Amino acid sequence: MSASQPRPQDSDAASPFREPWEAQAFAMVLMLHQRGLFTWSEWAGALAAEISAAQLAGDPDRGDTYYRHWLSALERIVASKGASSTAELDHYRNAWNRAAARTPHGRPIELTPDDLRG
Repeated sequence: MSASQPRPQDSDAASPFREPWEAQAFAMVLMLHQRGLFTWSEWAGALAAEISAAQLAGDPDRGDTYYRHWLSALERIVASKGASSTAELDHYRNAWNRAAARTPHGRPIELTPDDLRG
């Protein structure tokens, strides 16, 4: 990211996060590191690899996709460390997508057992 490009924290002086899920993904990385799932070097490498892959695929690197890369790196490192699997992560992503699809705009998204069975 060049110095002239906005960084995620430039959007709001009070918070570096645009959406609650970004803060949650950030917190998950901190917690998993504190619990010893991965080192900071491993995390930095995983995040750098996600950002590089996205740039090669055409991401303009304006800063607005930073936490999407963060989440992708988190999912990849969690699966590679055996704390979850790609299939399990896909299962929960699909459940959340089903729950979001039926939730009216502005309402909290809530998972139901039917979402998880999907």
